[in-house]
Amino acid sequence: MKAKSLFVLSRERHAGTLFIALGMMEILRRSYKRIAFFKPIAQSGEKDDDIETIREAFGLLQKSDEAWAVTVQEAQNLLAAGDEERLYEKIIGRYEALKKSYDFVLCTGSTGESLMEMVDFDLNLKIAKNLSSPVAGVVSARHRALQDAEEEIALWHYTMNEESVEPLAFFINHVSDTLSCAVKKIGEKRVPCFPVPYEEELDRPAVLDLLEATGAHPLILKNSKQLERTIRRPLIAAMRPEHFLERFGEGDLVVTPADRSDILLAVYAANNSALFPAASAVVIGGDFEPAENIMELLRSDDNFRIAVIGVKSDTMKLAMQVQNCEAKLTPRHKRKITLALGHFARYVDASLIEKSLAETDVDIVTPAMFLHRIFASAAAAGRHIVLPESKDDRVLQAAETILHRNIAKITLLGDKESILNRAGILGIDIKDAAFVDPLKSSYKDKFAQRLYDLRKHKGMTRQDAAELMENFTYFGTMMVYEGVADGMVSGATHTTRETVLPALQIIKTKPGIDIVSSVFFMCLDTRVLVYGDCAIVPDPTPNELAQIAISSAETAKAFGIEPYVAMLSYSTGESGVGADVDKVRKATETAKRMRPDILIEGPMQYDAAIDPDVARKKLPGSRVAGRATVFIFPDLNTGNNTYKAVQRSTGAVAIGPVLQGLKKPVNDLSRGCSVEDIVSTVAITAIQAARS
Repeated sequence: MKAKSLFVLSRERHAGTLFIALGMMEILRRSYKRIAFFKPIAQSGEKDDDIETIREAFGLLQKSDEAWAVTVQEAQNLLAAGDEERLYEKIIGRYEALKKSYDFVLCTGSTGESLMEMVDFDLNLKIAKNLSSPVAGVVSARHRALQDAEEEIALWHYTMNEESVEPLAFFINHVSDTLSCAVKKIGEKRVPCFPVPYEEELDRPAVLDLLEATGAHPLILKNSKQLERTIRRPLIAAMRPEHFLERFGEGDLVVTPADRSDILLAVYAANNSALFPAASAVVIGGDFEPAENIMELLRSDDNFRIAVIGVKSDTMKLAMQVQNCEAKLTPRHKRKITLALGHFARYVDASLIEKSLAETDVDIVTPAMFLHRIFASAAAAGRHIVLPESKDDRVLQAAETILHRNIAKITLLGDKESILNRAGILGIDIKDAAFVDPLKSSYKDKFAQRLYDLRKHKGMTRQDAAELMENFTYFGTMMVYEGVADGMVSGATHTTRETVLPALQIIKTKPGIDIVSSVFFMCLDTRVLVYGDCAIVPDPTPNELAQIAISSAETAKAFGIEPYVAMLSYSTGESGVGADVDKVRKATETAKRMRPDILIEGPMQYDAAIDPDVARKKLPGSRVAGRATVFIFPDLNTGNNTYKAVQRSTGAVAIGPVLQGLKKPVNDLSRGCSVEDIVSTVAITAIQAARS
């Protein structure tokens, strides 16, 4: 019987158990519809940071009190009373309740939470044994050589073998060098071992950690994301400004007395200069308030992107508090969680983990599974996507997520300093993006000449081409055409026409395809369907409809959906007559002739396409009816209304429109798109680029 749970466990504090649990949850979501998180021994009955972090990061439906069985205090009392069996009874009871409602349960052990570390380890192994759960072991190489960490793993085997606990994988966190995964023989089993390099950003406390540790309060805070900035080191600013600036580094926490207005002004000036670093925050200590006119100056400048914090401690005491402040991962550390997921995915081969996990029901694909599979495929593709709408905050926020999760490489069009300044105000990190200013770029003249060569037969002049290269959408499209980028995503602030027209003029359609069309991925509760065309072509001819069917089948296949194409109409089979049904019938014949390797049938009604019982009555023996995955609508009116009706009435997640038919991918966003929409569209574009 395949395992339905996994226990993430360490025998030492600060080894990175939560980090590994986050990464494992990401992998599990690709294969399991319903996943629960379970920490048998929680910090307290009111709040456990690990539980809340996992619940919020992945939007788990389970309640907090379902995710633990006993508190640390209750466990201590039961162990002190010699009632270990009662402890296991409580834990197993809660775990079995989760198993009835969920397909997989990810568990983590407790380490160093008021229980002795060796007792923790032995106790957690016994809990894993009583849950019949394999173990993912976590070891830290922070204060030891990698070889010593590997020897530590070998020592685990003896105890695990004594408890009859199966190792599923081992993770060595905080290694100093980038090393590849190795499959090691532990006992009689070959177990994957993943060395994960040290990531300093994850190991730094955030400004919000300082607030909690010191009882400080914000004096100036323009964006809550500024509290998520991490602290490189505390820098006591008790010297003159020129000496302070000599020592000042990126991410420093500036600690200064309230009467040092000169230091505040130096930080303010550095913030507005591209030549100087930016502080993580400024902490003002002492019993009196800073000068109000100075504070008003900082408040009034929208470009001042640094939180200013007040605390009643003296400077030296405050510096010690910062030095002792521990790095955390809690629900409030959203940026660090995103970074953690990206770091895990970069160094852990998910396929090796999946080989050892329980088999999934291949007929079930949830929206979350589909999205995460898209993200994984995009990350593996390693493509480069250009985003021309850098003045839109949603685009910048999406860029941060895309970069942190390694979904794609990003180029943002516009003035670099202005973009980074706005990102700083928003409290986001996009420093790993590339930046190109079309107005100043060395590509400008080359692109203008190329566009002129492509369009002069249509009456375009060299001057027209030069002016169009100042249009960011045209410039981005030319980047894709010339191979400087692999794809483009636009439309957050532009119309569909403004996005699609440059692509039609420059990139053009694939051989054998005369029309650009679109599909929506309709993510239902247990499966993903493809609907086309619901956004671009108002009333396709029979030949155009055939091309839409072929393009949609290719799109489905590119995203892991086996294409069974249903050509939809108000009539099924040969029963109907009329111009509309004849159009679909002719389109079906044309599509079959063009691509005999694709299963395409029609005309058929929607119920015959999707419902096996109806299909057996209306189209017995059909290889598509009742199992269709790709639904081709006869016109835009029908398609657009149907996808919206299904979306609203079933709660389906509609991803799209995804453009198809172009030689290279360009995708359009809705002007009402969310940050998540932009992220998923970029991922889709990256996958299309890898397959174009």
